[in-house]
Formats: sequence, structure tokens, C-alpha cells
Amino acid sequence: MMRRASVLLALCLLAPEIGNDAAAQTRTFTRADSLRGGITPERAWWDVSFYDLHIRLDPADSTVRGRNAITYRITGKARDMQIDLQEPLRVDSVVQGGRRLTVRREGNAFFVRPTGRQRIGETATVTVYYSGRPQVAENPPWDGGLIWSRGPGGEPWISVACQELGASVWWPTKDTQADEPDSQRVALTVPDSLQALANGRLRGVERGPDGTTYEWFVSDPINNYAVSAYLGRYAQMNETFPGEAGALTVTMWPLAANLERARDQFTQVQPVLRCFEHWFGPYPWYRDGYQLIEAPHLGMEHQSAVAYGNGYRNGYKGKDLSGTGWGLTWDFIIVHETAHEWFGNNITTADIADMWVHESFANYSESLYTECLYGTAAGAEYVIGTRALIKNDAPIVGTYGVNARGSGDMYPKGGNMLHTIRQIIGDDARWNRILRGLNREFRHQVVTGLQVREYITAQSGIPLEKVFEQYLTTTRIPAFEYRLEGSRLSYRWADVVPGFAMPVKVRVSADSAVRLTPTEAWRTSVLPLRHPENFAVDPNFYVIPRRAD
Repeated sequence: MMRRASVLLALCLLAPEIGNDAAAQTRTFTRADSLRGGITPERAWWDVSFYDLHIRLDPADSTVRGRNAITYRITGKARDMQIDLQEPLRVDSVVQGGRRLTVRREGNAFFVRPTGRQRIGETATVTVYYSGRPQVAENPPWDGGLIWSRGPGGEPWISVACQELGASVWWPTKDTQADEPDSQRVALTVPDSLQALANGRLRGVERGPDGTTYEWFVSDPINNYAVSAYLGRYAQMNETFPGEAGALTVTMWPLAANLERARDQFTQVQPVLRCFEHWFGPYPWYRDGYQLIEAPHLGMEHQSAVAYGNGYRNGYKGKDLSGTGWGLTWDFIIVHETAHEWFGNNITTADIADMWVHESFANYSESLYTECLYGTAAGAEYVIGTRALIKNDAPIVGTYGVNARGSGDMYPKGGNMLHTIRQIIGDDARWNRILRGLNREFRHQVVTGLQVREYITAQSGIPLEKVFEQYLTTTRIPAFEYRLEGSRLSYRWADVVPGFAMPVKVRVSADSAVRLTPTEAWRTSVLPLRHPENFAVDPNFYVIPRRAD
């Protein structure tokens, strides 16, 4: 459900802020984009409290058939309800109070008028019956949709990935990140030869004339793109993680044919959980447990049911994205997707334009995990190494209200922004408290990127507003321009937003550094610099040193 009334207002107020670099303004948006990404009047007057999804997936003809009972809380004056279901899926009927409702469809959105009095503060339920052959994912998880694959023995192996495309690609829902149910049931009916896995905990298995139904239940709020289904022939590995909030059930589901490979590779799960609980606070879903499930795509942060498809090898598909060697010492998908349980699932942004909150922190978590294993220097070397991937092609923040994310730089550039902010704060204990505090303050909540920025700024006690503006809303990297005459250093920031005054460290000897606070105007300092060749800007700050003389 919408956790904060201010979220809707904030989304409207933020829109003018993103009038930044021209590269972000080239796309023309349509009414369909607004229906998909905006808080329309037909979405604004009701909040989801419970989804009761029942769906039959048929591998024989790649079709689905099912229903979703949407229980909602009335928060404003009733009008038509907007519910989303992407073509070519069709709405067979919509029922409320035993009456069939009139349906008006506009592309991937359909509108129904509820029956009966809709009193503010009360709850009601509308049930959508639907069927068809959903869109197939051509390149999952990036190009979303249903994935109809085959396991090692030729048996059906099916899943879904739909973060940007939206959950409405396979089930009828209020397809916005701004509204989460308090809980959800996912009942999957599949051929008797297959198992069906999903989020949360398995409540029951029942065999019927159409196949076997697996009933899963999520006890906590969940964003709808994180709801998933996995069909295949799986083996089950059960463990208990002694975590900060007690005993956490850990269940790993490799394909049965890959059980032995999983026994070795999945030993990485518990060290990852231990590291992230240290940095981010208790795992957010103790009631629902932690699952790692082999999927026919690379990976996705499906809440409490993390998708794994990295081929039982370290690195990112066997490669080190940092180019340092550190990334080959751990499994990228286990690390990155597990981090999303905190950033993305626990803290969910109301608009995908703020997707950086999910991905920048998950990217930075890779550095933190390297640090947990090998020390601070190794973690820093890893994140600095990922700068080679930064394109600076468009701002990290996207356009609000139209389901448009920003640049893919939200991964390495966002991670380096956070690493830089850690250096600005200069106190790792405080930085740890900030990361843990984010997950405590916004636990199980939908937020805006601005709320996250304001929290970090307030808790650091340092004016970071311009730092966030620089790295998130422009494609320019701050240039530290300087002139060095003996021990006399003149310096300033260039290529920055107005008012930028970020502190930075410079090395003055092999084992010492000083902290400067440049502005856009030239300043001069006399440094304890005996050997000018030792002068350098601390590489932990993501800036460009530029000698001006």
C-alpha cells in the first residue's frame, strides 16, 4: 500500500528538477506512458491491501489463465478504477459483489466502475478473470516477459522477469511501484510433472484435474515486479542462518540436475547475508525467509525468492566487471541480487525514475562485500575499477510519471557516488549507521529518491544536496582544477552545478593527506609538500584531476 501520503505530492514536485542535460530530453512520451508510469486519477483514490492471485500456466501452448482478487482501501472519492494488463492478454470479466462490471480498455490499461457505495476508509474487493498468451521475453531479464525454456532433460522450465516492463505483462494489477499490498497469495497450477515456486512460504500443495496447485503466501509488503513464478524440476537445500533478528530459514532451489554444483557454489549465501546484515541491518523478510532459485535467465531481485542464473561460476557470467580480479572471487548474482532485498525490496521507490536507489546501492554492495572478505583497500579498488564502465551518456535520474528510468550509469556511477560520499563523511562508523538507518527508517516502505537523499544529508551533518544533484542529474564529472607552484596550491571545481563545494582529499606525501573544500572560485593553500611529485587527488573521490598550468 502507499506508505506515505507525501509520496504522491513529491512525485509531482520533483518533475521540474529533472530538466537537466539534453540527452535525457530526447524521448517523446505518450498517453500510454503516462497511464503506465503516472498516478492517474483512476489510481489515486484507492490503495491495494491484498492481492489474491491464482494462475494456471500451460507449457504446452504457452498460455496462462487465472484470476486476481484485488482487495483495496478507499482513500478518496470513487471513480473508475485503473487496472493494468498488457496485451495480448485479455480481460475475460471483472466481478464485484456478485455483479459483472463494465470494462473499458485503453491499450494496456482497463477501467472499471466499482459497484455499491465506496466509503472512504472501508475496504472492498474486485476480481479480474483473464487469459491468453503473454508476451515472451526476448532477452530476459532486460527485455521482460514470460520465459518458456527447457531444463537439462528437456522438461519445461519457466519463469518471468518484468521489472521495467511491469508485472501486468503476466497478471492484472495496479502496475505502479507506488502502491504495494500488505501481503499477497500466489497460487500456481502447473502440470503434475513440475514444481512451482514463488515468493514467501509454501502453504499447501493440492492435486486437481488441471494439474497441481502450489499455494505460496507473502506475509509482508511486496512490490509487484518482484512477484515471480518458477516452474521446473528442482532439488531443495535447507539451511538456517543465525542472523541479527534470529534464525532465518534459507532455502536454495537448484535444478535437480545441478544439485552437486549448487552444493559448492551456494555456500556463498550465508557470508553474503552476514556481510549485508552488518552494513544494512537485519534481513528485511524473516517472516517470509530467504530463497535462492535457479532461473532460466541471469538473475532478478524477486523478493524472498531471488532468481539465480549465473551458471554456478564466480564473477558476472564468469567476468570481473571491475577489471581488478576481486570480482572473480565471489558470485556476482548472489551478491548483487541479494543486496536488493534491502535496496529495492525493503526500500522501494515510488517511480522507476528513481531506480538509482535500487541499483546504485546494489552496485555499491559489491564493493562492501569485497571489503567484508578482503579489507577496505580491496573494496575500494573494486569500486574504483568499475569506473571504466561509466558512459556519462545521460543523467542517472529518469523522467517522472512516464515509467522512464535514467542511464545505466546508475550502477557503476551510482556506486562510485556512494563511495565518494563515504569519503566526504570520513567516518565509517557513521556511514554504517546511515546505511542501517535507511533500512530502519524506511522499512517496508515506498519512498522517493529525494527522501533518501535528504536522509543521508541530514544524518551525515554535511550539505550533500549539490553532490547528489551533480552526480544524479548531470553527465558531468567534477573536475578538480589546480596549479601547483612549489608548496603553493591554487584550486577550484569546474564542470559543476552552481554552488558545488564538495570536500576532497589530496595526497601531500607517501603516507599523509590533507582535506580541502574547493568552490567554483579559485582558492589558494600552502601545503606541507616537500616533494611536488607526491601530490595527487585521492582516487577514492570520483573526480577528474586537471592541471591548469
